[in-house]
Amino acid sequence: MATIKRFEDLISWQKARELVKYIYDLTKKPAFSRDFGLKNQTERSAVSSMANQAEGFSRGTKIELINYFYIAKGSAAETQNHLYVARDLGYIDMSEFRKAYGLADETQRLIESFVVKVKSGAWSGIQHKPIRKRDTFLEELLKKEGKIFTIQGIMSKEEAEKRGLEEIEMP
Repeated sequence: MATIKRFEDLISWQKARELVKYIYDLTKKPAFSRDFGLKNQTERSAVSSMANQAEGFSRGTKIELINYFYIAKGSAAETQNHLYVARDLGYIDMSEFRKAYGLADETQRLIESFVVKVKSGAWSGIQHKPIRKRDTFLEELLKKEGKIFTIQGIMSKEEAEKRGLEEIEMP
C-alpha cells in the first residue's frame, strides 16, 4: 500500500472530489438550478463527503478519523438520496443519475475499505496529538503526576511497563 501523507493522497477523497465536480455540473442544469433547496442540499452533501475525509484525516487520532470518515460515507449516501429526488422530478436523466449515483457509491466503498484498514491497524496514522518540546508546563505536570510520554501516548510508568513500552523524548 502506498504511503498516505496527506488527505489528498486518499483514493476515497479523490473519488469524492470527482463526485463534487459532477454534482456541480448537474446542478447547473436550468430545472435543477431553480430548485434552490434541493440544489443546495445536493451540493452540500457531496462537498461534506469530501470535506469530512480531509478533516478526519487531519484530526490526529484513529477514533476521530474513523468517526469523520463514517460521516463522510453518510454524506455520500445523502447525495444518493438527493439524486433520486432530482431524477423523480425530471431534473436529471437516467444516465446522469447512474453516473452520479455510481460515483457516490464508489466513494462509500472506498471510505469503508480505508476504515477497515485503519481499524485492523494497517494504517497507523497519528495516534496522538503531538506535544511540542516547548510545552515545558506539560512536561512538569507529567513528572508531578508520575506519567511518562511513550510511543503510544501519555501513560503511567506502571502501565508503560505492563505494555513493554519505554519512555521517549517529547517531540
